[in-house]
Amino acid sequence: MLDWLSDGGVATQSLDFAAPADDGIICFSHIDDELYELVREVSSNKAKRVLAVPIAGVQIDSAQAWQLRLAGASDVLLRSSGPEMAQTVKARFDRWHVVDELIQAPSVKKLVGESPAWQATLRQIVEVGRFTNAAVLLIGESGTGKEMVGRLVHELDPRASRNDLVTVDCSTLVPELSGSEFFGHERGAFTGAVGTRDGAFEEANGGTLFLDEVGELSPAMQAQLLRVVQEGTYKRVGSNTWRRSDFRLVSATNRDLLQSISNGQFRHDLYHRIGGWIFRLPPLRERHEDVLPLACHFLRALLPDLSVADFDPPVREYLLQRPYPGNVRDLRQLIVRICSRHVGPGPITIGDLPDDEHPTEIPSKDNWRLPEFERSIAHALSLGVGLKEISQAAADAATRIAVEKGNGSLRDAARRLGVTDRALQMRRAAKRHRNGDGGQLSE
Repeated sequence: MLDWLSDGGVATQSLDFAAPADDGIICFSHIDDELYELVREVSSNKAKRVLAVPIAGVQIDSAQAWQLRLAGASDVLLRSSGPEMAQTVKARFDRWHVVDELIQAPSVKKLVGESPAWQATLRQIVEVGRFTNAAVLLIGESGTGKEMVGRLVHELDPRASRNDLVTVDCSTLVPELSGSEFFGHERGAFTGAVGTRDGAFEEANGGTLFLDEVGELSPAMQAQLLRVVQEGTYKRVGSNTWRRSDFRLVSATNRDLLQSISNGQFRHDLYHRIGGWIFRLPPLRERHEDVLPLACHFLRALLPDLSVADFDPPVREYLLQRPYPGNVRDLRQLIVRICSRHVGPGPITIGDLPDDEHPTEIPSKDNWRLPEFERSIAHALSLGVGLKEISQAAADAATRIAVEKGNGSLRDAARRLGVTDRALQMRRAAKRHRNGDGGQLSE
């Protein structure tokens, strides 16, 4: 297998458990719980790209393949013999490397966040934006960044002749004038039409049409939009001439469109036309790790001359424990208010918090357990997982996260965990012994 990979242009080295894991390949001769746990560890809970490849002759059923995928494998190759396997491996990593390079581009870095939930979503959006011209539907609560993601899809569009991004806010359309907004009109088409007008379809020709709050479209407008999306042709209001428009469609909504379809408020056929790819943008409560990075990003943008662009520990604790019903927009508005009160050099202090932001309860480390934590435990118990396995999984997850936060430094991880360097080394060695450490490769 190593020879096949080498001949296929894939350079490999043995995985070093003492070093931070990178993208790689896990080869295995049998499937058990230890393999699933190894995949979780090496993939850093899906943060790294990992291919699961069986040794030649090993049979995998559908349930096992899906279990590997759920554990964190980016892909599972059922056939692992011959040069074709090496070519498949190389093609996968070549694509993933392009996506990961794009993730580091300035246009993408504006969408701040390193949480697994956000990075996983961003990777998929970047891949679809760059390698397809499909219609994209963005679903998410208000303030989750749908418009910024829509602009990103436009900027990633591979068409060399890409034109402008045209945005239509469907929630502000006046029913009587919505036809003119989309189709444009001829002079004299209706009262007040003193001249011709290009509509959104014409302006977006060769570019991207972004429909914000598409769930607010009237039934009549939905029918007209469907025809244009299907045929690529339209008529201006008051004209008999058919015009063509070739645009990429990106739509966004905070509505549950499937529920709207059930209620008869949204067309089922239009839903499938605008949703070639459907992405749900996670709310801030599901990407809790991004609160402080986002807050620091907004702080640096609003106070670029601040000598210490940071927050005092009590402010950091408050930001982490405060709810954000308006998501990222809510957090940014809070930082705007804080910055308007801050004077002088140095970090943000609790005196910079507006009075109405003062906590009703003093932040405490005792309040660290998020609802997601208890839901995970409840899910484990419902599956018959015992206390020993739950405790071990929690300890393993804390160790992995601490090592990641410390950029691979075991000393820094031990400090975060409140244990000695030696104790952490022994714990990692015991975990490797439980999982077994043979047969895995890192690209």
